[in-house]
Amino acid sequence: MKKRILLALSLVLALCLCSSCAYLPFAGLTDMLGMVSPAEVADHGDTVTIPKELYEKYQQFDKLIEIQEIAEMYFFEEVDPEAMLDGAALGLLSGLNDPYTFYYSPEDYATLWEDDKGEYAGVGMQISGNYATGICTISRVFDNGPAKEAGVHKGDILYKVEDLYVDAYNLQDAVDIMRGTPGTDVNVTFLRNGEEISFVLTRAQITVNQVDAMMLDEGIGYIALYEFAGDCATKFETALNSVVQQGAKGVIIDLRDNPGGWVNDAETIGDMFLDKGTLCYLEYKDGTREYYRTKDGKVDVELVILVNENSASSSEILSGALKDRAGATIVGVQSYGKGVVQSVLPIGTDGSGMQVTIGQYYTPNGNKMHKIGLTPDVEIELPEGDNGMYEFGDLSDPQLKKALEVMQEKLAK
Repeated sequence: MKKRILLALSLVLALCLCSSCAYLPFAGLTDMLGMVSPAEVADHGDTVTIPKELYEKYQQFDKLIEIQEIAEMYFFEEVDPEAMLDGAALGLLSGLNDPYTFYYSPEDYATLWEDDKGEYAGVGMQISGNYATGICTISRVFDNGPAKEAGVHKGDILYKVEDLYVDAYNLQDAVDIMRGTPGTDVNVTFLRNGEEISFVLTRAQITVNQVDAMMLDEGIGYIALYEFAGDCATKFETALNSVVQQGAKGVIIDLRDNPGGWVNDAETIGDMFLDKGTLCYLEYKDGTREYYRTKDGKVDVELVILVNENSASSSEILSGALKDRAGATIVGVQSYGKGVVQSVLPIGTDGSGMQVTIGQYYTPNGNKMHKIGLTPDVEIELPEGDNGMYEFGDLSDPQLKKALEVMQEKLAK
């Protein structure tokens, strides 16, 4: 069963969202809800006979049917019944009061899998929207994309897309404008040091680089993992082999601002550093547990892991496992604390879907993460006014510099 847990913190052009979840190939809601099968429904021409249990379940939706009929009769414009049903599905799941459980329209469900692959047609940026300030900041600029080639920088503020002035509340609209057909142009304006900078960006097919790697110092490799999605585990292994071949005795893994993703990817990456044992376990509401395990054959290196307040879900699973079982030193600030796991599954036959929270996870030592997070062994906050928008490997980044110092001390012992 494929599970994924990701905190939706940022929007990638176009919208690269995830949320640690699991894919469940249910035959349909009939099987999932324990309802009757079609074979138990008798068809008598113009009438259908159904069991009392199913009839009573359908009665619960009388109010929705009445609302739909009133809207069809009195609404001043033509009603789209399918759009109303999509809205009803959204509302039904919102009644669970869980921000990680929601409905996907057929279009959104298709986009989910497209974005998970890290391939889309756009301009090649990741944007973080701050709802307190309304400001939308470029948190990543993808390699070989139009934005990178034009000179867009990490830390630039997205100001305007075509005629739309952008803030955190209409960021999705801006993302939708920047997506489009490869070869077509879009006008985008940024603020840099208070000055407006405008670019005409030509949309292209984007492949998101989920991993970056380099040697920071003699014997010390540095790998940044941005999201547990796509082929990140394969790319991470390639990066790990590269720094080890260059003589790395210690590896700094940067999971800052990593919102999570597929648990299976955390399991695969954790397996690179752990011998046989538990990576984490999930606990369901009936008390049963599901264990994710690693096998023998680890790479023998010292580990330092960088986390911040936006490191969530699979980032916390991996960090917790490596702290508990591989002696990893955690550097940074308290992580987000998203310790629940969702399943992603198709609904009906129209291409729609949903994700639903199914349980919470614990580290190998039984530590709970949800609404708590991971406490760093070495705490270091960014200075006031520092937005953390450093280029990859820049040692003027105080958190990365501290992680390097911690690793140097570990290797010196």
